[in-house]
Parts: sequence; structure tokens; C-alpha cells
Amino acid sequence: MKVIICGGGTGGHIYPALSIADCLVEKRKNTEILFIGTAAGLESTLVPQKGYAFKTIRVRGFRRKLSLDTLKTLIELARGLTDASRVLKEFRPDIVIGTGGYVAGPVLLIAALKGVPTLVHEQNVLPGVTNRILGRFVDRIAVSFEEAKKHFSNTSKVVVTGNPVRKEILGNNKEMSTRAFGFEPGIPLVLIFGGSRGSSKLNNAVLDVMSRITAQSRVQLLHVTGEAHFEYFSSELKSRGIDLDRLYNVKVVPYMHRMPDALAAADVVVTSSGAITLAEITAIGVPSILIPKAHATDNHQEYNARAMEGKGAATVILEKELSGERLYTEINRLVNDKRTLAQMREASRMLGRTDAADRIFDVVSQMLKL
Repeated sequence: MKVIICGGGTGGHIYPALSIADCLVEKRKNTEILFIGTAAGLESTLVPQKGYAFKTIRVRGFRRKLSLDTLKTLIELARGLTDASRVLKEFRPDIVIGTGGYVAGPVLLIAALKGVPTLVHEQNVLPGVTNRILGRFVDRIAVSFEEAKKHFSNTSKVVVTGNPVRKEILGNNKEMSTRAFGFEPGIPLVLIFGGSRGSSKLNNAVLDVMSRITAQSRVQLLHVTGEAHFEYFSSELKSRGIDLDRLYNVKVVPYMHRMPDALAAADVVVTSSGAITLAEITAIGVPSILIPKAHATDNHQEYNARAMEGKGAATVILEKELSGERLYTEINRLVNDKRTLAQMREASRMLGRTDAADRIFDVVSQMLKL
């Protein structure tokens, strides 16, 4: 079986693609994978690191406002369609799978026009523009949230699979993970991070929260500032007289290299609401306080967060409503209400799909009659 997988730009498109590839290769040993991305995207680094063949095409995203740059984008899109056609002719795939990002557009469109079976995977509740357009052309659409189905014109094509997560997220021991970070098991642990790059608004709120925490507080905090924010955060702690050497129940790091362990240790996660993060949170059933990023494209993060909140797995604080006092109050409310926390934990677990990649493989098998 020969498979082209296309998608990129951000980790939210790349990591699901890699999980799908891993599953296909594991289940069908003779599977040959070719990734298509752009030279400038994160995929140009991550995909070769995983050992998969990788080719680039010329394409760029559209800006929301018309300008002279729009003409350049259209020219680049035409080149991308030509590049995609050439790669498809050379590789001759049995199926093409797209996971989003503007690079997926030309590849899936050309594949669909050539009669090659096509599948697109959408990670968010509110599909991106590229996937909404592609939904009209592709054969099948896999979505991560039930709520996403209504955004596609032909719902008969849509199947709910969930969002593939890294295998290392699953199966970690909570007590061992808690001790590995130097925390005490049995005391609620709150993991806080503002996405892969951090969030200045969240960091400022957390500074206020830490001003209210003492060594005697029955809560533990593990905060990830983001590498670009760590120096500022550390200096602010000193200026406020907060000494982490004496505050044993609080730890601050610039980046979390052991996220599977951190999630396993957490009783509550405070974070933004990117699709990958939510998939990992629900895969292991962790309650969350979600702070969707206000400037995310089409406000898709709030749609994700509201879907979680609607199922009872999370509580939502909008960025414009975020303050240290509000965050402190919400954290305290959850960690001191064992009944609510248990209900949220179960709701999160019910939303989690640990077999999303397997479900996508089943869709591929049905499409190709394997």
C-alpha cells in the first residue's frame, strides 16, 4: 500500500499525521509512506526525524485581506498544484490523506480530480478554511469532535474518529510521575502551560496566583512558562518576593520535555484549547480549566473549549476575563471539590479516544477494500 500524507505548518497538523503514519505502517508492514509539506514548515524537520520520506511543494497561505500579496499567493498556489500533480504522478499512491494546513489543499484537490481515494482529517470543532473547501471534493472526512460534523455540507462523508495521540501519553503511573517531579502524591497537583510557546496573559495571571500560595497550601503547582517568557517570569517572582526554594509545592520550568509524565501526574490542567492538547488530556481523563487563545484563527479554540465544557469535562475562562484572582478562585474551587473533580475526570475520560489512529486505519481499509 502506497500512501501520501500531507499537512503541516503547525504541530496540530503534523503530530496527527505522524500518528496516522505510524499506525498504518504497524498494521500493514508493506505500507510505503510519503509525506508532502513545505520547506519552511515545521514538518520539514519533524517528519525526516521520524524516518519518513518527505517531499516539498510550493504553496503559501492566504491572508484575510486582499493585497498585492494575494497575487503572489495565487501564483504560488498554481505552482503548488503543478508540484502536487508531479509528485502524484511519480509516486502513484493508493490513497492520499490530509491533516490540514494550506499545504494539504493542492495535494488533496489534485488527487481527488485524478480519482485517487482521498481522506481528510479535521482536528478542531470548527474546521479550518482549507478543510471546509476540501470537504466538497474528498471521499471521506474524519473528525475529532461530533460537533464538527455540521460544518461540512455532506455529512454522509463524515466519520468521528477522534484525534490521534502519541502512544507515550498512555499508561504512565500517576504516583511515580508525581514523585518524578519532586511533588507529594495525595495533594492535588495543577499543571499549567500556555501552549508550546507559552502565553504572557496566562503567565501574568499565574504570578498573581503564586502570590497567594504558601508552603502550607493544600495544592501543588507545576507551571510551564514557555522558553521566551521564563526570564521575565523568574525576575517577576523575585520582585514580588516569591522564593521558590522555600515554596516546595510550586515548580516553574521554561519548557516541558516530559509532558506525558506531567499529564499523568496532574489532577487539573490549566491550558489553552488546541486540538492536540485536548486529545491528550481526554485520552487520560484529566479535568481542565481551558483558556482559549483569543487570536486563534476563526476563534476555533473557543469552539474546542466550549465543546469540552458542554460535556462537563472542563471549565472555560476567556482571555479577556482572565485574572490572577479568577484563576486562583477556579483552581481552589476544583481542587477542594472532590465530587466535582471526579465527575469532570469521568467526563474527560468519556470524551477521550485512545484508538483514533486505529479508527482512521479502519476507514482507510474500507476505502481501499483491504
